[in-house]
Order: sequence, then structure tokens, then C-alpha cells
Amino acid sequence: MKLLRVGPAGAERPALLDAEGTLRDLSELVTDVDGALLSDDAAIERVRAAAAAGELPVLDASGLRIGPPVARIGKVVCIGLNYHDHAAETGAEPPAEPVVFFKAADTVVGPDDTVLVPRGSVKTDWEVELAIVIGRTARYVESHEAALACVAGYAVAHDVSEREFQIERGGTWDKGKNCETFNPLGPWLVTADEVPDPQALGLRLWVNGELKQNGSTADQIFPVAEVVRYVSQFMTLYPGDVINTGTPAGVAMGQPEPKPYLRAGDVVELEIDGLGRQRQELKGA
Repeated sequence: MKLLRVGPAGAERPALLDAEGTLRDLSELVTDVDGALLSDDAAIERVRAAAAAGELPVLDASGLRIGPPVARIGKVVCIGLNYHDHAAETGAEPPAEPVVFFKAADTVVGPDDTVLVPRGSVKTDWEVELAIVIGRTARYVESHEAALACVAGYAVAHDVSEREFQIERGGTWDKGKNCETFNPLGPWLVTADEVPDPQALGLRLWVNGELKQNGSTADQIFPVAEVVRYVSQFMTLYPGDVINTGTPAGVAMGQPEPKPYLRAGDVVELEIDGLGRQRQELKGA
């Protein structure tokens, strides 16, 4: 299933995109798309049955904002340097263990919402990423099979980053990763049963119509199952938590001088096979 949330920011309603591409209203069946729904097998099956029976009301999609596909995200865990080609372009050795950092949940916005270039920024960068959405509590997970059983689904994430803040201003990466609007997510949460192999997904990103990133999750250093297993050794993952799994080569930081960092007025578009497409116009904060 393709689950999503539509409507004004802070007042989104749950919805479903059916097999024919018709937007359907879920608000009479579930209260929201969140950890409570994703961990409730009976509720998910009711949604599936109603969708299959054609019982869900149609929503008029024209002019309707798409919000983040998950509400009340507890935490956004991020994996850095997780593609062989991206590590190479930045001059970094492939890490021996996953590089883990966080984005605050309040950085998450809708897939087509405005992205704000921070005040004083000269190195705002793009990163298309596969996001994992957790559907079962993951705590000290022992196997890859058990790790995948904790995954509710997948989504497109844009891990917007400010490289000067991240690398040149001291401390850890957090200052360059947590500016407002720095994590567009969606348009859909695609349930795991529709993604039989998360290591066979193409990822692409364009800036002002020019293709910048064109990679595959097959190039991940640590695959989805290992990421979930590994992270669960250090923290408990709860339903509705999100993991951004890293970006392929092609970011501005990895390109020759003058590096083409993002500016107000730029347009970024990104997509992942089967998971939908995002489009953001950048404005000054």
C-alpha cells in the first residue's frame, strides 16, 4: 500500500493512493498514519480490505498539499557515508561500522514543501536517501531477518545538509543537519510488502533540471537489514521512527570547485524507484 497524509501543515488527514493512482480518504477508518497504526496488524488489514473492496471515499487531489507520510515521528536516525561511491567522492575511507547521527523530528516537512536556506549559509547541499519507517519495536535485534520484520515500509527522504555548519564549525555533524525544513519526507510510505528488495532501488536527484545524483541502493556499504540490526544495539527503535540510510555520489561537496551549493531560487527534484517523487523550491530563511 501507499499511505500518505494530505492537507495543511499540522492538519493533515490520512489517505491512501490506490493501484489505479486514485487518492482515497482514510480518515473514517484510522485517525492518522503514525506508529500506532503501523504497529497494529488488525488496523492495517482493515485498511487493506477496504482498499481492495473499493470502499474508501475518493479525495480530490487538485491543489491538495501532501504532508510527511508519518505523523508524530519519535526520532530520525541517519547513517552517514553509507555508499561506496559517496565515500570515494568525499575522500573518506569506507567506515568499518555505520556512522550514526540524528536529525530532530521537527526538521521533517512534506515532499514538496519549501526548503529554507539558513541565514549565512554558503554550503547548503542535497542528498537523496532511502528512508526506513519502523513498524515494530526493535531492541537488540539479532538477525537480518528479524530486522526486516521490524520495517513497516519505505519513503523518499531529502537529507538537506549545510556543509560549513556540519564540518567547519566544530563539534559533531548536528549543526549542519538540523536546520528547519532540512528533511522533506514522502510523498508516500510504501509498505514493505511492495518493496521486495530494498537493495535494488534506483535513486536520482536533479537541481534546476540537471541530473546530479543517479545511484542504487545496491551500492550501500551497510544494507537496510544491517542498518536496523546495528542501530538497535545502541538505541530502541519504536514504531514511527525513521532511519535515513545515506546518499549516493553526486552531492555538491564532492564536485570540483566552485562547488555548486544550493541557493535561494533553486529547484530540487528527487525520486526513488516505486517510492515517488519530491520537488522543492528553495527560499531564504
